[in-house]
Amino acid sequence: MPVPSFKRLVRFIPKSSNEVLIGQPTDPEIDVGAAVIEGKDVGVDVYSGSSVLDPGSSTGTTKEIGKLLSPLAESEVGTIRCIGLNYVQHAHEVKMAIPDLPTVFMKPSTSLADPYPASTIIPKFAVKDDCCDYESELVIVIGEKCKDVSEADALNYVLGYTAVNDVSSRVSQFAQSQWCFSKSFDGACPIGPVLVSKELIPDPSKLRVKGKKNGKVMQDCGTDDLIFSVSKIVSFLSQGTTLLPGTIILTGTPAGVGNSFEPKEYLREGDTFAVEISPYIGTLMTKFEYQK
Repeated sequence: MPVPSFKRLVRFIPKSSNEVLIGQPTDPEIDVGAAVIEGKDVGVDVYSGSSVLDPGSSTGTTKEIGKLLSPLAESEVGTIRCIGLNYVQHAHEVKMAIPDLPTVFMKPSTSLADPYPASTIIPKFAVKDDCCDYESELVIVIGEKCKDVSEADALNYVLGYTAVNDVSSRVSQFAQSQWCFSKSFDGACPIGPVLVSKELIPDPSKLRVKGKKNGKVMQDCGTDDLIFSVSKIVSFLSQGTTLLPGTIILTGTPAGVGNSFEPKEYLREGDTFAVEISPYIGTLMTKFEYQK
C-alpha cells in the first residue's frame, strides 16, 4: 500500500461555499475538534481529492472550516464493525471474564454522524427508558482491500485512525442477546474530528482515551489496556471476510461508562459528551437532544 500523502485530514464545508472539501489543517498542532467547539477559525490546506480514501494532493488553496463533517461519508463506510468488551478495566467494571475471542457486533452506515455542532437525537424508545449511554473509542479506518491477513501484516492495510462515541441504549442492550438494535439508531456513531495517518501513529497501543460528560472526566485509559490489539482485530475480522477501503472498526471502550455509576450517568437532552484521543486525533464532541 502506498505511503499516505497526509498526516491529518478533515472533511468539511468551508465558510465560503456549500461544497464538501477534504484537506489538512494548516496548523499541525491544533486540536481541530476543540477549536471548532470554541468557535475559533480553523484553516485547512485544501486537497484535490474528494475523499480521505483518495485525498489527492495540496491545491495550495486555504479555506476556513464552516462545518466539520465526519471524516468518511455514509456511502463510504459500509457496515460498521464493532468490538465489544475489549478493555481489561472495562471487563472488570462490568464483572465479566476476559474474552478469548473478540466479541463482534455491527452498526449500519445510517448510524454515522458528524462532530459538533451536529446533534445526536436520542430516539423515543431510549428516552422512555432513560438509558442512553456513551462509549469513548478509537476507530480503525481500513485503507486497502484485505482478506485473511495475518497479525504481522494487518497494519499494512490500515489507512489511519479517528475517534467515535459508540452511543448505546442500555435497556435494549441488556434485554437482548444481540447488541445491534441498541447501538444502531440514527446518530449512534459520531466519528471525527480528523483522520490521522498511521504514519503519525505507528503504534496505536500508545494512545490515551478520555471521555468527558459536560466537561467532567468519566473515562481515562491508555490503549495499552486493550485486550485485543489493533493488529489482532484487523486480522480476526478479515478471516474469510473481505474488508473494503473505508471500513471503520470500533475497538471497544474503557472503564467508566455511564451505566457503571450509581446513580447512573446516562445522557439526557442538553448534555454534551467529548471523546478525546491523544496525541494527534483530538476532540470529538456530540450534543444530545430528545426525539420529539
